[in-house]
Amino acid sequence: MPYPGVVRFLRRNSADTTAEAPQPGAQLAEPLDKAHSSGKGRPTPKRREAQARRSGPVPPPPRTQREAFKRMRGNKVNKEERRAAAADRRARMMAGDEKYLPVRDRGPVKAYIRDLVDSRRNLMGLFMPLAILVFVALLTPSLAVQRYATLATTFMLIAMIIEGFILGRIVTKRVRAKFPTEPIKGLSIGWYAFIRASQLRKLRIPKPRVGPGEAVK
Repeated sequence: MPYPGVVRFLRRNSADTTAEAPQPGAQLAEPLDKAHSSGKGRPTPKRREAQARRSGPVPPPPRTQREAFKRMRGNKVNKEERRAAAADRRARMMAGDEKYLPVRDRGPVKAYIRDLVDSRRNLMGLFMPLAILVFVALLTPSLAVQRYATLATTFMLIAMIIEGFILGRIVTKRVRAKFPTEPIKGLSIGWYAFIRASQLRKLRIPKPRVGPGEAVK
């Protein structure tokens, strides 16, 4: 059945479609707002302020000269206490207290090695005086003195190396006999004995417990 007149279908205008289409920026607006709102809500403190909070409040400046003198005296007492504590630790270390000794010097094995070395008169103990003598000889303008000093130093060094090798063998043998259950490394024991013997007796740490020529069992 034919319709009277002309029927027109309603279509949306292109302008209306553009207005109703969602914009890309609008979709990201809400997540960005949530991200900003989910922050800590306070400014990040400066480094100086954070350190001040950890260290506590700064004491006020002294109001009188007497108060300043008291503070200065208190700081002086603290320094004296620290010095006394350091001197006490050094004295205990020199006495051979295991608690204050370095790790390399702890244990009965190392103590026994030190006793064996300290009971001997070693040529290696002259290493430091010999080095000073060579240095002084090299400063002299005489070529003859330098030549003889170099020659004597060479012979002394060779003798010290031979003595150190023999001392290491003797000490290692006695340590293994004294401590049969301990894991003994010959090279480590020999080197420890060599270093101990090459030092002046007065500069050895800890101090020797036995005298030269004294028997060590």
